[in-house]
Amino acid sequence: MHCFSFDIETVPDVDFGRRYFELEGLSDEDVAKAMTFKQEQATGSDFLPLHQHRIVAISVALRTGDSFRVWSLGDEDAGEAELVRRFYDGIERYTPDLVSWNGGGFDLPVLHYRALRHKVQAPRYWETGDHDRDFRYNNYLSRFHWRHVDLMDVLAGFQPRGRAGLDQMAALLGFPGKLGMSGGRVWDRYIAGALGEIRDYCETDVLNTWLVYLSFEHMRGTLDDRSLEREFELVRSTLRGMDRPHLNEFLAAWA
Repeated sequence: MHCFSFDIETVPDVDFGRRYFELEGLSDEDVAKAMTFKQEQATGSDFLPLHQHRIVAISVALRTGDSFRVWSLGDEDAGEAELVRRFYDGIERYTPDLVSWNGGGFDLPVLHYRALRHKVQAPRYWETGDHDRDFRYNNYLSRFHWRHVDLMDVLAGFQPRGRAGLDQMAALLGFPGKLGMSGGRVWDRYIAGALGEIRDYCETDVLNTWLVYLSFEHMRGTLDDRSLEREFELVRSTLRGMDRPHLNEFLAAWA
């Protein structure tokens, strides 16, 4: 079995904003402010429509065979097109089960728009049974199929009023949650040139998601008590072996 836990981090697509809203001559910061201001005027919320987001980080945790890995796609200087292409290349290579937190409501739609923007092909991801019959009743696109498990959606019983944030869910289960960083700070840190910090934060979100997923698999009987503890220890040993500051902080905060 191959299983990907994934997460993306985004900033305003200021190139789009500059073109669409005719804001030539303004700085990136001012274009972003104008975009969020226009959105707040129109809707009462400054959260931009999904097609106005640009991806700056994609992190994944891969469980395959006897191994577990967590990393951010591409180098820090990799462009958005490369990040998106690498994500879909992983699906082409492994045909993994995907695990996310709000991936159906945010991450995947943003990835759709950005793949379209950069002409990235993803035939395996878009398969629905025309070429592989195994995908007819279990594909990545259907909300109620299992090739993509949006944990936030599933645990809420597909009811908006039941949804919880990843940080609070991690805290509920004794996992580290968000360690001093949040999605609301990504733009400010990006402008400050702290892309490495954003990538580190994205990796810890992926780890929190994966640990919640393991607990979910235990609840539904896929893992017994001993198997769950073995999976937890595999994550711990992997992070200890990587010996990176943000992962060491994550380990220290893990109850």
